[in-house]
Amino acid sequence: MSFLTRWSRLKHKAAAEKPPAAPADAKAPQLPAVDTLTFESDFTAFLKSNVEESVKRAALKKLLHDPRFNVMDGLDTYIDDYTKNEGISEEMLKTLDHARSTLFPPQPQAEESAQAAAEAPKPETETDGDRKQDA
Repeated sequence: MSFLTRWSRLKHKAAAEKPPAAPADAKAPQLPAVDTLTFESDFTAFLKSNVEESVKRAALKKLLHDPRFNVMDGLDTYIDDYTKNEGISEEMLKTLDHARSTLFPPQPQAEESAQAAAEAPKPETETDGDRKQDA
């Protein structure tokens, strides 16, 4: 007997044994008005499958609009606005300058080459005016 034949037979058998579905027009439970609900109200009746979706959503909306659900958790890592930065104070800049000079002292060769570059005459370049006169 092949796999598909067996599978089909078992599927038909399970469908025949399945109890009939509940009627679609089953009576909806008596629910309190959504406007009268408070945080302490029992919302379980609104979550049953035979309650209309719009009523269910209205009840949950009423529940979740309670201020107790609007408390920020300290574990929320990304709730701060990291685009606002605080400027670096003058004290901190002085500390950073001191740390830079302590950790990375200036090299004697670098100072000499920087002085030599500053003292060296700049080579003269032709300007547009000079080129026009030659032409």
